[in-house]
Amino acid sequence: MTQDLFATGGLDRLDIADAEVYYAPRVALGAEPDLILKQLIEQIPWRSEVINLWGKEYQQPRLTAWFGDADARYTYSGLSLQPLPWTDLLSTLRSRVEALSEAAFNSVLLNYYRDHRDSMGMHSDDEPELGRNPVIGSLSFGEQRTFVLKHKFKKQLQPVHLELESGSLLLMKGATQHHWKHGINKLARPCGPRVNLTFRRILA
Repeated sequence: MTQDLFATGGLDRLDIADAEVYYAPRVALGAEPDLILKQLIEQIPWRSEVINLWGKEYQQPRLTAWFGDADARYTYSGLSLQPLPWTDLLSTLRSRVEALSEAAFNSVLLNYYRDHRDSMGMHSDDEPELGRNPVIGSLSFGEQRTFVLKHKFKKQLQPVHLELESGSLLLMKGATQHHWKHGINKLARPCGPRVNLTFRRILA
């Protein structure tokens, strides 16, 4: 990990080839991570979605929700998402992430990993409506889970494993989505819940 004087939040730039990834294990969000986790679990209208991958339908192995500005519609894996209006809590978190990342976001995808059986498959956030070099600001709350990055083309590069702590901020920008896929694996051992928020900017 190399130090980088990026933004005001003390984010460290990670030493990852062909990527621009920053991480802070704890950022100030106006409340303790455990309290934010509880509020998100209780207040968000979580959905269980069916996605289409390679012509087959699958139940997503986690719960999700999509919030944003009225025109921030998002499509991925056969899903077309209409945004719910910002809540006070999500607006507060967005403002903090914008200040830390020096970027503007008009939407957020929330993922609720209920236990060790929930996961996210390897993918890139490279949908056309995100633009060529999207900035993705990712907050994590609750159980620590391992964020895995795998290079799409350079098989000689070892996967990168990041332990995302509760209250942490991970920032991906630049050409990261062109070269890397990322995901969250299932665990063999039981674990508690985790909620992840990925702030994005949907282009008109």
